[in-house]
Amino acid sequence: MKNYGIILASGTGSRYNSDIPKQFVKIAGKTVLEHTIEIFERSNSIDEIILVITPDYRHIAENILLRNNYKKVVKLLNGGATRKDSSYIAISSIDDDEANVIIHDCARPFLTEKIIENCVRALEKYDAIDVAIPSADTIIKVKDDVIAEIPNRAELKRGQTPQCFKLSLIKKAHELSKNDNNFTDDCGLIVKYNLAKVYVVEGSGENIKITYPEDIFMADRLFQIRSTLYPETASLAGMKDKVIVIFGGTSGIGQCIFDLGKQLGAKVFAASTRTGCDITSYSSICEFLEGVYKQTGKIDYVINSAGILRMGKLLDREIEDVRKDIEVNYLGSINVAKASIPYLQKTKGGILLFASSSYTRGRALYSTYSSTKAGIVNLAQALAEELSSDKIRINVINPERTATPMRFKAFGKEPEDSLLAPEKVAEASLKTLLSDLTGQVIDVRRED
Repeated sequence: MKNYGIILASGTGSRYNSDIPKQFVKIAGKTVLEHTIEIFERSNSIDEIILVITPDYRHIAENILLRNNYKKVVKLLNGGATRKDSSYIAISSIDDDEANVIIHDCARPFLTEKIIENCVRALEKYDAIDVAIPSADTIIKVKDDVIAEIPNRAELKRGQTPQCFKLSLIKKAHELSKNDNNFTDDCGLIVKYNLAKVYVVEGSGENIKITYPEDIFMADRLFQIRSTLYPETASLAGMKDKVIVIFGGTSGIGQCIFDLGKQLGAKVFAASTRTGCDITSYSSICEFLEGVYKQTGKIDYVINSAGILRMGKLLDREIEDVRKDIEVNYLGSINVAKASIPYLQKTKGGILLFASSSYTRGRALYSTYSSTKAGIVNLAQALAEELSSDKIRINVINPERTATPMRFKAFGKEPEDSLLAPEKVAEASLKTLLSDLTGQVIDVRRED
């Protein structure tokens, strides 16, 4: 049975108060519509995607499809005057006798693949699914500006999307409600006409809906700090015969990636100051990459795991010492990325950079380290958009505290069970390179 993802992007955004509907506003370098499509495109639980858009802005949606390599989008439909009309148009376009339909508001670009997976799994037992989260606030019922009732918060949840159904059930609901305009959402129809039990799947507090202009600022911040888990179930067999260049590849995480790549049959080249390559020197990086290319005829992946971690209040540190931090930790990544692009354009390859958990909030005594790691995340997010037309992917690995020589020198001895094994980071790094992910911060944790 097929799983159809229906993305409703046909609203005019009257409450958003903008010249264009909110689904076409850019956040973190992409339109809201693109962010939402990509969630369904990546999901292993979705077979095909149906887009329902505002007819007056169809040309914008078509241009978005043209410049992206979406493989699952099969229909671009003009929506109706109401959400109900648009939902009916989408489900009516499906000819299957039976299918699973996953209906989602485009204005919720923070949906996770895990929620989609849980919804599809729930459809094995139930015919109708809603997504909701507990209410953190007390809900009051007001009449004439006076509290009329305070419902029990334990029994209340805040509804989200997607809402998911067996195709035959939701078609029947819409047929019964043809002349009924008292409509809030698709699950509301199922409940109103008592057609089936609606099972509730737990949503996410991040799965916010962009409704008002101020929501854009919150969404932009969420994209900045948002991370994802690496594709743990992905196979590493695809690494055989790949050419990988690792800057910082003679120690710590870089060396572990080197060793694992070799075991998998990849051709791996490690560069560091030990080998005479200084990432603060653009020409040095170019020379190393040119040497690898002459030897192998291609470069598939480039990784920069080089970095330095030094402690001290900014006021107490020498400016040359601070400048060195910036040159290695930030400008080094810029040098590596810029020098790698011409080679990766030929192979449609990938770049991997490294952050740390301190990128989301500056850490006292490590101000330059924290800020350069935040810069790397912003760099990768920007380059993901710049390089999309070249089909080059770029991501950032964000490991928790890891047992490396650099950490040992900075913090001394720590309990072994409190640190992440660098071998796990190496596995996550190679799986990320083999994935379709781009512009993502990939968390690697001990409990993954």
